[in-house]
Amino acid sequence: MPAQRTDPYLVNRFQVALEIDGVIQAGFSECSGLSVETEIEERREGGVNSYVHRLPRGVKQGNIVLKRGLTDSDQLWKWHQEIVAGNVKTARNLSIVLLSPLGEERWRWNVERAYPVKWSGPEFKADGSTIAIEALELVHHGISKG
Repeated sequence: MPAQRTDPYLVNRFQVALEIDGVIQAGFSECSGLSVETEIEERREGGVNSYVHRLPRGVKQGNIVLKRGLTDSDQLWKWHQEIVAGNVKTARNLSIVLLSPLGEERWRWNVERAYPVKWSGPEFKADGSTIAIEALELVHHGISKG
């Protein structure tokens, strides 16, 4: 009996569910920073020179960067400005969903209490004709698989 082939999912089939003021801010063209890293602590044992103990110390979560074409909606800018003003209570949960070629949900990462720490506007070029892109960098309190 031949082995069944399982192809990996394409990175261009995703959606981000980020709700601001009751409106889902989706349609991001890029999402990066889904990372969780276990930090380690090295400990040497007296008299043992052949190796160093490497013990887990803590977890470091990467910042998530969302990019999309700039539109008339200024909700992402306003959210960042609320944080600049010191209103960290506007942290929000969001989900990043990987879709199958048929548009079905295959993987979901739930991001807890995210808030923006950086907003970037488009780069303007007199000889350019590309889409104006805005980027939002988010910190958060953890990623879980949904």
